[in-house]
Amino acid sequence: MSRALEEEECIASWCADDDWCTVTCTAHLIGKKWHPVIVHRLLEHGPLGFNALKDEIESISSTVLSNSLEDLEDNGLVNRAIVSEKPFRVEYSLTEQGSSLEPVINAMDAWGEEHLQETSCN
Repeated sequence: MSRALEEEECIASWCADDDWCTVTCTAHLIGKKWHPVIVHRLLEHGPLGFNALKDEIESISSTVLSNSLEDLEDNGLVNRAIVSEKPFRVEYSLTEQGSSLEPVINAMDAWGEEHLQETSCN
């Protein structure tokens, strides 16, 4: 069983029948700092290589980007495809499930636009 399925079953078991369980599951998948940003950039630009994606997220380190992409891939939101062996190049794209996050990411973007001045994010 994949790590993502094990974690999903674990979450489902402790919040089963609670109306907030679905919110918790969604937050588990995209609740880390860089996850929604990565999904946003892949929605905006389509498939990207590692360096191109890193260029689109200026403040992220290579290690954090690599770990975040691995987590998103484990959770079934991102695909990693080897484009060439020499030179070795991979490309990241959203899965169908990852693409279905578009309204969530757009809502986060809209909320941020409206409330950025009122929050501690700036």
